[in-house]
Amino acid sequence: MPDRPPFPARQAQPPGLTYLQYSPDGKRLLVAGCGNYARSFKTGDNGDPDMLTDVHDDTYALAAGNDFAILGCEDGTVCEYEVPSGDMKKMLVRSTLPIRSIALSPDEKFIAVSSDELEIKVVNRDDMEQITFLREHPKPIKHLTYDPSGKYLAASGTDGIIYIYLMNTAEPKLFKTIDGVIQRLETAQEASSKCVWHPDGRAFACATGTREIKVISVEDGAHQRVFAGEHNDNITSLAWSPNGALLASSSADDQLVVWETKTQKMLKKFNYEKILDIAWQSKGENIFNWTTSNGEAFIIPNFLKDDTHIALLKGPKVKAPFFHDPLDDKSAGVNGRAPLVNGQGRARAGTPDSLDQLLGPDDENEYDWIEDDDGAGYINENGKRTGEHLGQPNGHFGKRNRAEIWQPRIHEPFQPGATPWRGNRKYLCLNLIGFVWTVDQDTHNTVTVEFYDREMHRDFHFTDPFLYDRACLNETGALFSAPAKDDQPAVIFYRPHETWTTRSDSRISLPDGEEAICIALSSKYIVAVTNQNYVRVWTLHGTPVRLWRMKGSPAVTCAAWEDFVMTVGNGAVGADGCTQLTYCIDNVRLDETHQNQDILALGTLPEDSDLDEVSLKSVFWSDVGDPCIYDSNGVLLTLLHWRRQGHAKWVPLLDTRQLDRLKDGKKEETYWPVAVAGERFHCIILKGGDKTPYFPRPLLTEFDFHLPVSRPIDKPKNGDGDEEDDDTATETVAAGTIRLEEEYVRTSLLLDLLDDQIQSQGSQAGHESKTQLIRREVQADKILIQLLAMVCREGEDTGMKALEIVRLFRDRGGKSLDAAARVAERWGRTVLGDKIREYAERRIMGLDEMMDDE
Repeated sequence: MPDRPPFPARQAQPPGLTYLQYSPDGKRLLVAGCGNYARSFKTGDNGDPDMLTDVHDDTYALAAGNDFAILGCEDGTVCEYEVPSGDMKKMLVRSTLPIRSIALSPDEKFIAVSSDELEIKVVNRDDMEQITFLREHPKPIKHLTYDPSGKYLAASGTDGIIYIYLMNTAEPKLFKTIDGVIQRLETAQEASSKCVWHPDGRAFACATGTREIKVISVEDGAHQRVFAGEHNDNITSLAWSPNGALLASSSADDQLVVWETKTQKMLKKFNYEKILDIAWQSKGENIFNWTTSNGEAFIIPNFLKDDTHIALLKGPKVKAPFFHDPLDDKSAGVNGRAPLVNGQGRARAGTPDSLDQLLGPDDENEYDWIEDDDGAGYINENGKRTGEHLGQPNGHFGKRNRAEIWQPRIHEPFQPGATPWRGNRKYLCLNLIGFVWTVDQDTHNTVTVEFYDREMHRDFHFTDPFLYDRACLNETGALFSAPAKDDQPAVIFYRPHETWTTRSDSRISLPDGEEAICIALSSKYIVAVTNQNYVRVWTLHGTPVRLWRMKGSPAVTCAAWEDFVMTVGNGAVGADGCTQLTYCIDNVRLDETHQNQDILALGTLPEDSDLDEVSLKSVFWSDVGDPCIYDSNGVLLTLLHWRRQGHAKWVPLLDTRQLDRLKDGKKEETYWPVAVAGERFHCIILKGGDKTPYFPRPLLTEFDFHLPVSRPIDKPKNGDGDEEDDDTATETVAAGTIRLEEEYVRTSLLLDLLDDQIQSQGSQAGHESKTQLIRREVQADKILIQLLAMVCREGEDTGMKALEIVRLFRDRGGKSLDAAARVAERWGRTVLGDKIREYAERRIMGLDEMMDDE
């Protein structure tokens, strides 16, 4: 037997679909439905409502402003009405099929309209001729909702897919699609698949086919918390309280449930029949409203009776329920320090931060509890705090808070190969050996390790009570670290893939107050850089061998390969107000330092970038033992001559922005670095605005190295701006020259890296490495001979360049020089051929430099 509502129903519409919405100021409740009219109820007034009488047909969608209402009808019209007069002002747009949803942008300048047609129409309220069409969805849209900032428009499709459109660009575009959450519903069904945005704008709630309510974060599309277990039929409506602390839901089984956002627990449950649409009073008053399929509207003042529930409703704003909230992670900062904001000091030091965004500009009443009982000017005539008693904006000079002093921006620590939390799961490690991922189960985590070569290693899975947050994986074993928890110290756990003893793993406890901010694993050592800026090194089974403190502080990351450890930290402040990254490379076995506090070379931001700075994305060693980095510009670099102090230089191996697959401008994708192996860059392609890989496990892609030596020569333009095709032969020669120049620089770089490796090994260098070195030298000379032929084809005036190419030959025996002379003679360059032979004779005599002719 359904419960009886505490207040009688207000008959608002004939029986049928009935909808309601509050005005932004909370003073009016608009109700529309199957009648050719709508009603506007005044908050706190039990008198007759105002009428909107000139409605064309049954209303299926509505949007409310403070002094206007927009109604979408079955006849395909969308009209704007004045409130409270009810006069129709204008028709905004028309469709050939019934209107199903209307969303009003937060600034009230645009409305998004969906119907049984396939397209979404975004209309300017002030100029109806300005219409934008959104057509990236293949099926009709059942619901439309703007996020509180107006940046995103969520469209719930009848195909069971959520389409997120980016609306703050010159042309709206599809930002993300989210599948597997909402159920497939026809536009006329009473069940809801609407995306209801949390007031902080970072996530939305929607009903699933399993009668649960899932929270989805908009930036990454990850599944966050779930409200479940109280509905036994399709959910018909959802509504967040204005401060986001409560969520209400109704279902076709006559259940109305009020949930607490933080805990996702049911606070109160009612049995009211035939509820179709629900709404909280939009300014936080304890008033709750719903409509039924009987056309009734219920307006319930003092809806919540429990004082704790009322305190939640009227309390401060609450963040959207995330498994691992990025705002909480940022608030901890680096090594326990508060994060720095735009180089202007720590957060909350006179600078807007994420909490300010949550509170919003309307939270002036945050200080309404202050009473000006002594007339000291704490509040003004409106009851608001004036702030005049505080004096100067930054306080008196001698009493300024230290946090208000300018401080530089520092680089946050990170674990190479790991991703941030998305929902309740994250990758702890991604490389060519395999991948490690963890799932948050509230009381514990579950960790899974999978390998690409399952014939070599077997996958394993275990329950993780320590909550490991970092991991490394290589051919010898898996390494994990966990922060301190309760009375338990921070731990590092190593598990080898093979063992000949009973106990195979080793567990290391760190001193009190110390935690690992990044870890590394080589074939010989375990490395951890801690929040005390210590670099701790153990053998694989836990015997400590080295300990030192980093000079670059705070620490950022580390990587290890065989005997070598590379550490990265914050250094001196650069001209842009951000600390420069510095790196060190140490030989653990010999206790030698190869590079000491050298600057890690990051590029500059492109002009069209929306980032604040170029950041380091990953640090790793190649398969042959050369340090590599990948930056936010999409550039892969390796360190040349790193074994010699003062000689190291960062050289680009690949600029992913110049890949051929991106030249047509149609693809928008970025790349997640995984490894450098086999003279290729191995990565994961990220599409759809993703910044990190997600599940299911993505496929690896590899790209050949391509040094950004020069850009292709553009074809000349004619007067009409079209490309000319007059000199195809010249164009082919130029393109061939550019290709060979890049190939030569790349081959020379790989040759120098191999030469450095062989020289460091000395007499222990293997025959295979030396043979490979000779092959690379021959390959470099072959490329130069091909390049010489290209230059000779260009004409007589390229003789000086041709002679410069000859001087680059590495062959001391004269074979390459003889071949070069023959190439010159083949193209009729007799003088050039003579000079090449003259240079060959001088080179044989040991005189490598040829005198320049006047």
